[in-house]
Amino acid sequence: MTSRRQRVAITGASGLIGGALSSSLEADGHEVVHLVRREPKGDHERPWDPSRRQLDSAVLADVDTVVHLAGAGVGDRRWTPTYKMLIRTSRVHGTDLVARVVAAGAGPTRLVTASAVGFYGDRGDEVLTEASAPGRSYLAGVVRDWEAAAAPARAAGVPVAHARTGIVLATQGGAFVPMLRVGRLGLGGPLASGRQWTPWISLDDVVGAYTRLVEDASIVGPVNLAAPHPVRQRHLAREIGRRLHRPAIVPAPRAAMRVALGQFADEALASARVLPQRLQELGFEHRHRVVEDALDDLIA
Repeated sequence: MTSRRQRVAITGASGLIGGALSSSLEADGHEVVHLVRREPKGDHERPWDPSRRQLDSAVLADVDTVVHLAGAGVGDRRWTPTYKMLIRTSRVHGTDLVARVVAAGAGPTRLVTASAVGFYGDRGDEVLTEASAPGRSYLAGVVRDWEAAAAPARAAGVPVAHARTGIVLATQGGAFVPMLRVGRLGLGGPLASGRQWTPWISLDDVVGAYTRLVEDASIVGPVNLAAPHPVRQRHLAREIGRRLHRPAIVPAPRAAMRVALGQFADEALASARVLPQRLQELGFEHRHRVVEDALDDLIA
């Protein structure tokens, strides 16, 4: 797909997806600027402070598209009441701030926001598409409010897309790195029963999907960023162990996970059989359609 050259502003550009997307967009001929919370260094960085709800409209005046990725990491720490609140406020308040500036009409004509398959909650074997209702878990509520916070931009007629992303398979960071770490120790067995469906996607396909969302403003609403073939968690654990030549048999008990992770353990054990229906309807070609191919590329 061809696209005009754009100036794209990215929040959360220092993260796994933000860094890879920045490099890819620049390679495609787009100009990328990063919104940073510290003192900007160079012309490619501009200031904002989501904790203080500060983003000058002049910062985005010459920007075509904003990709909003910033937010506290869901699995970075044990979930305490304080950290749960940080997860919610960092996403909802940050998105509301960006959406209001975009809605003011100072510059950007397109908004792409990060979202998560956590929207669907724990749904067993139910097949989930973008048309499925939200779940009832804490994280599902956070994601619902996170997406709703973009309402000012939508009300102003700005096309908004929400990238509901699954577990990103990448060795540079994210949830896959601790999977590899415990796998190398021979401790990468199934989580609890291991029967829960795990929606996954390779980093290459995440970047490709985000690029499509940046370049095609006709795509609005939620878009599931997941591979077309989700797997049960025990299958993922077994395939990782096989490539590492380590056993992946002993399960991690649910009770032990709750001690280590707090309420996040229930989210980590949720079953979400998510399909990328919108991407498939758009003719998006996944580089990694099955998890075995993705793991072969990641684990040498």
